[in-house]
Amino acid sequence: MNLLGDPTSAAPALKPESIADPRILHAQALKSSRVDRSIFNNLITLYAKSNLLDSSLRVFKQIPSPNIVSWTSLISVHSSSPLSLTLFLSMLRCPILPNQRTLASLFKACVSLPRCLLFGLSLHALSFKLSLNAQPFSGSALVNFYSKYRLPIDARKVFDEMPERDEVCYAAVIIGLAQNSKPLESLSLFAAMKSSNVGSTMYSVSGALRAVADLAALEQCRMIHGHAVVTGFDKNVIVGSALVDGYGKSGLVSDARKVFDENIAVMNIVGWNALMAGYAQQGDSSSVIKLFQSMANVRFVPDEYSFLAALSGFYNAGLVGESEIWLKRMKLEYGIEPGLEHYTCLIGALGKAGRLEDAERIATTMPFNPDAAVWRSLLSSCAHHGAADMALRMARRLLELDPNDDSAYTIAANVLSVAGRWSEVAGMRKLMKDRRVKKEVGKSWIEVKGEVHMFMAGDRKHERTEEIYEKLAELMESIEKLGYKPVWDEMLHEVGKGEKKEALWYHSEKLALAYGIVSGAAPAGKPMRIIKNLRICKDCHEAFKYISRAIDKEIIVRDVNRYHKFLNGSCTCGDIW
Repeated sequence: MNLLGDPTSAAPALKPESIADPRILHAQALKSSRVDRSIFNNLITLYAKSNLLDSSLRVFKQIPSPNIVSWTSLISVHSSSPLSLTLFLSMLRCPILPNQRTLASLFKACVSLPRCLLFGLSLHALSFKLSLNAQPFSGSALVNFYSKYRLPIDARKVFDEMPERDEVCYAAVIIGLAQNSKPLESLSLFAAMKSSNVGSTMYSVSGALRAVADLAALEQCRMIHGHAVVTGFDKNVIVGSALVDGYGKSGLVSDARKVFDENIAVMNIVGWNALMAGYAQQGDSSSVIKLFQSMANVRFVPDEYSFLAALSGFYNAGLVGESEIWLKRMKLEYGIEPGLEHYTCLIGALGKAGRLEDAERIATTMPFNPDAAVWRSLLSSCAHHGAADMALRMARRLLELDPNDDSAYTIAANVLSVAGRWSEVAGMRKLMKDRRVKKEVGKSWIEVKGEVHMFMAGDRKHERTEEIYEKLAELMESIEKLGYKPVWDEMLHEVGKGEKKEALWYHSEKLALAYGIVSGAAPAGKPMRIIKNLRICKDCHEAFKYISRAIDKEIIVRDVNRYHKFLNGSCTCGDIW
């Protein structure tokens, strides 16, 4: 067997026992009477695998007439270096045209190197001219290129233009769409892949699980888990970690823990952090800390994401003192410099506790320039505590960074309206109108028998609209008898009481809940699960507490900030969110 050369070549076979050291193979090749060019091509790759990149370049220079395989081998091993792009330009001057493997390596280089979008676009144009853009190797690499540059529409277009799609192509687009906040499209393509009898890989399965995590689609998570068991990927560390994340973000931390415990022998730091994040999102800080300590006992060193999970848990649980202590521990005991997200958790915890001045002081003195998330967190805290003057100041800071942030206008206007400062409310809304800023549309999702249904406020597009509205009217009337009173705080004062009431009734999360009831989404003993893309409003939060009593069922809502579990007239967030 000729390990390095062409099996049809007259060049002598190189001894397999020396394959660990490419220098021995190189020496054997030089002693041979005739050395085939394919041996040098393979030596380039072997030297790179041994982390001897300079040697791979020297071998290339010894080739009298490098062919496309020679150039592609050299470009591929230098794909994390700008040298790969320089080599490509040299190849074109020879002139030698690339093949699909050459382009795949170059697209990979454009992803790993900074500011290479334009170079990648030029490569796409060249691949189109050479009819290589739809080939499996170059096509899947191109999908990944557009995905990494946050251009999912272009990535999908490249995928759709490919006449033949293998498991690598599907994995690239499934992951790319999931990473770019297009979870429904990602899951749709995963289903299309299975129906086309294309085999799945650990990457396509983990990508689909990431999409599930974004949607908190529990039934989808269970179905993909079943697929992973059948295909044998459930014991893979990448898929296992994604399953932990999927179940955790779907609100079923008990199932996340079960998967974690079953795979603990192979679980890496990503899986540990995913489980901690699942507990943190529920505000279960004690479980986060227990897991943190267990991780140290098995000699895993906590990283910045481990501390982010801990601080998120403290924030959601409203534990300010622990947030301050752990931020200090992070640096003093573990030598990890806190990042902006860690400070944001502390600022949020201080603001939630009403220590608004302390929160602002941290924001202005931390070793980072506050981003929009910091000022938005402070603005929300000001609104919760009715600090109108400070809210206005935070809104202005937020708008300095992003004049199109609709939350700055709406939250500030709401807190000002509660304070009765109507002229300033009008001024804020006029500014929003003048700048043509549109309020982000509230959307809610509910999963029924594996199918995700989406609702918007006042939505009448669903096929069961009449039943939904009838059930919602019935629910609202029943909770009014229990003592529910509408929360008008976040409504415009110019709107009449009747209009206000109707507007509050038909919020997206209420419509999703009504549909869940009429469709039997949650059998007896099972909670109703709803996802909201924005913060759940005060009135819906109040209504859901009463509805949980009226229908004698647990209602779980995951909004943009955290999980809310409504049961017997109360919520686990303690009415602070």
